[in-house]
Amino acid sequence: MEIKRVSVTAADPKGPEATRLQAELSAELGARYDDDGAEAFAPEDATAPRSAFLMARIEDRAVGCGALVPHDPAQPHIAEIKRMYVTVEERGKGVSTEVLRQLEARARAFGYTAVRLETGILQPEAIHLYVKAGYTRIAKYGKHAQNPLSACFHKTLG
Repeated sequence: MEIKRVSVTAADPKGPEATRLQAELSAELGARYDDDGAEAFAPEDATAPRSAFLMARIEDRAVGCGALVPHDPAQPHIAEIKRMYVTVEERGKGVSTEVLRQLEARARAFGYTAVRLETGILQPEAIHLYVKAGYTRIAKYGKHAQNPLSACFHKTLG
């Protein structure tokens, strides 16, 4: 069996492929939580300074994405990862691990010393990915603080 190579590059968060992937993510989140999470991310946020939107491709097909944005102006050394998604048919092939690795590399290049993220407790596969990548669970922050379905994570970048 041939393993297909994943490439991860910067992309326009408002482009058609990014919009499709984010719509798929929203549909999946909506089915799991009755809330699609779309209001938690504005594509413009990923075009601001020290931000990025990355897209994963296999054989020129967009199969995953993730965004890196500043976490909080009061904590300029911390970035936040948002809108991580991999298409159902490409899961389990290392795509999410590579997107996460590339987002962390961008964070380091932008001068961040740590990253945070929020995911949901009904996404055990996402929690497993983050724990395996060295993230530790932290107290829920911001608008997630009162959400019983949220789980927040932090990783210090080396």
